[in-house]
Amino acid sequence: MVKIGKSNVESTPLGLGTNAVGGNNLFPNLKDETGIQIVKTGLDSGITLLDTAFAYGMGHSEELIGQAIKGYDRSKFVIATKAAQDTSDGDVKINNNPQFLKQSVDDALKRLQTDYIDIFYIHFPDDQTPKDEAVAALNEMKQEGKIKAIGVSNFSLDQIKEANKDGLVDVVEDQYSLLHRDAETEMFDYLRENNISFVPFFPLASGLLTGKYSEVVDFPENDIRHGNPDFTGERFEKIVEKVNNLKPLADKHGITTAQLVLAWYIKNPDVTVVIPGAKRPEQVESNAKALNVSLSDEEYAQIDNDFRNI
Repeated sequence: MVKIGKSNVESTPLGLGTNAVGGNNLFPNLKDETGIQIVKTGLDSGITLLDTAFAYGMGHSEELIGQAIKGYDRSKFVIATKAAQDTSDGDVKINNNPQFLKQSVDDALKRLQTDYIDIFYIHFPDDQTPKDEAVAALNEMKQEGKIKAIGVSNFSLDQIKEANKDGLVDVVEDQYSLLHRDAETEMFDYLRENNISFVPFFPLASGLLTGKYSEVVDFPENDIRHGNPDFTGERFEKIVEKVNNLKPLADKHGITTAQLVLAWYIKNPDVTVVIPGAKRPEQVESNAKALNVSLSDEEYAQIDNDFRNI
């Protein structure tokens, strides 16, 4: 188990990202029943962290998770959710106003049908709210027992520092993968020095690091992968080549390429919890097996070096 920042929240180092659970605004043709089964499969497979957000279906992901967790011992798993999207005027605008964030916590609690949220993130920074004031509002909710750990997501290093002025930030969630490594130079030193956990999103790079792609795919416009430069031209070809090079090592361990990549994150000292998403329950079961994979220091370094300067 790993600890989240300075909080008392503990989790397995592998969680479940749920943007495809109820995230009908992000992916086409999602079924609610499948989403509920994905969550249950995660919990049944030994995964203890569910990562969701209001933005996934504008609350629908949280609602489905609220249905899925009925019958499970709430003390045995962790729920992380996020808010910042204000839809009160009919449009979606980013809002970090303290009162809005407090209301967002209360609304999320209702949708999730739970008494507390283990990790609550400010999903995106707005342009006007001082970030330490936004975090202070979440700290009030923490004192009331409504949340247990405070996080920020999609924040720059300067915004993280402003948010953490009073040392209240427990965890940062941001994009990071073998293909996107800016966090290594931009924020890991600061997070380490301040005992702030790190949770990478898109760890499998929208499926690219699983080894399932060999030719360019044209995703529909309502798919979040549409227009992603990783899936086009020379960069795509180079990525496919690098991923294919992982296969002998995966075969040596008797695992899939995706499980190997997830095992790399689990061993990475700067990653606290890795949260791959899934569109099918069997993907969750397969990902969970990465918890049982043990890479040597040499194998970790080999993967690390192979994906430098891609």
